[in-house]
Amino acid sequence: MRTNFDFAPYRRSTVGFDRLFDLLESGTRAEGSEGYPPFDIARDGEDSYRITLAIAGFRPDDIEIVAHQNQLIVTGKPREDDEKRDYLHRGIAMRAFERRFQLADFIEVGDAMFEDGLLTIALRRVVPEAMKPRRIAIASGSAAHRLEAPAGTHQAA
Repeated sequence: MRTNFDFAPYRRSTVGFDRLFDLLESGTRAEGSEGYPPFDIARDGEDSYRITLAIAGFRPDDIEIVAHQNQLIVTGKPREDDEKRDYLHRGIAMRAFERRFQLADFIEVGDAMFEDGLLTIALRRVVPEAMKPRRIAIASGSAAHRLEAPAGTHQAA
């Protein structure tokens, strides 16, 4: 059972978290086609992930993968010649779909592989050097250096 949560009080007292609240609110809404196609998200390592979608009946030409900003969009459109067949029973769901995945910051989409009706998309977290923590050396006693004023400025004596 899903319950709707009101984020309005939190929105009023925070700045810059609009996107986070939008994601939380959209995650609580039920959508009709949310179950198709089924997918798995797996962690392969500390900074590597894999999304696998079960899309039996599709060919690689029928699928489009687009990575834009922090979103991955996988779209599938069935072939028109397949819909002209006269089926006695149609148990393999092969309908058009669009599946969206919200990616965290610094997640890059790698390669995609289609095999045995499964589409696998590799993801990797790549944190820029400027964003990684760095250790600052601490000087002590007489070895400590004074901060010098930038060139062109004068210090009062």
